[in-house]
Amino acid sequence: MRDYRGILQADAYAGFNAVYEGGRVVEAACWTHARGYFHDEVVANGGPLAREAIERMKPLFAIEAEIHGQTSEARLAVRTARSAPLMAELHAWLEAMLKRISGKSDQAKAIRYTLTQWTALTTVLRDGRACLHNNAAERRMRPLALGRKNYLFAGSIEGGQGAAIIYTLVGTAEMNGWDRQAYLRMLLERIADYRINRISELAPWNLQPNRC
Repeated sequence: MRDYRGILQADAYAGFNAVYEGGRVVEAACWTHARGYFHDEVVANGGPLAREAIERMKPLFAIEAEIHGQTSEARLAVRTARSAPLMAELHAWLEAMLKRISGKSDQAKAIRYTLTQWTALTTVLRDGRACLHNNAAERRMRPLALGRKNYLFAGSIEGGQGAAIIYTLVGTAEMNGWDRQAYLRMLLERIADYRINRISELAPWNLQPNRC
């Protein structure tokens, strides 16, 4: 992470703030997290304002589903044309609603979270590489959260780093159409005799599962 330059897609965890200092890493907030605050309000109280906020966000997710897998340039073009006006309307609506409700309400907290994160939430309108949400990463992290009660430590810093590498490799393989065991079996069969300067050829995105 020390030399990384690019985008970090995450929630508003304050521990990441130092990472964004200096501009090497650009923050991209997650719309699913923002929507989640309104969803919780709907579940708890059935709030009509929270329900409307979710309805106003739905088209943004629908647009992202349409452009999933396209180039960053193509995604940015679609977002500029279709998502940007929707986000501008949503921002104006949220500011107007915040003035009409109690500042201590859960609905107000949901609105303030979204408005506070607005610059990071709209990174998708400035960089086509960014995603509307980090659901894919969240799904890959869930097994770690579920399993941590069974393995409370990694043994060492190196053990933790090794685990992170394996989880990342397996998750990336699955995202590229591989069965996790099939990919690891193929990798272990080939890697010992593979030239180190060509090792990237064994990355999941460089190989077709049905051709190996």
